[in-house]
Amino acid sequence: MKNLTSWVVILLVCTSAAFAAEQNEALAKTLEPFRPILGKTWKGHFKKSTPEKPLVDVSRWERALNGQAIRILHSVNNGSYGGESILMANPQTGTVEFYYFTTAGFLTRGTVTFEGGKILTREEVTGSKEGITEVKATTELQSDGKLHVKSEYLKEGNWVPGHDILYEVSADSQVVFK
Repeated sequence: MKNLTSWVVILLVCTSAAFAAEQNEALAKTLEPFRPILGKTWKGHFKKSTPEKPLVDVSRWERALNGQAIRILHSVNNGSYGGESILMANPQTGTVEFYYFTTAGFLTRGTVTFEGGKILTREEVTGSKEGITEVKATTELQSDGKLHVKSEYLKEGNWVPGHDILYEVSADSQVVFK
């Protein structure tokens, strides 16, 4: 009987550990397209970055709120600028929506759609000192494992090129806020 009890205890411990691991990885169905990006720190150089004036972004993508949300933290040039986003499905519409809060004092509210393996975002900007009122961007995880993000800004009624960054996973990089 003692051996049977030991096996039952071992089975319960293993089952509980597997269940806990599965629960820790649970993600809302609407957020599943983000899974390959999550749990990683990404480092990218802006397309217009130069050795004389480097522009480097570090971005950390995390599962949040028991898998009901995604949290993205990022900083440019070790904290000269940065922000935090929270993405979550709107329970009434099922649409993935987000807020982005910045160290520059402005914020955005946007929506996410998925098209052909790409993540498309569109956001309204509140409080931009540069006169930007909207941003649209495309994020794509490429076959080589790099993450490409390209955006456009609506400024004074015209769409202008925004940032263009190619990221690589960089476990040693850190998001920095001052």
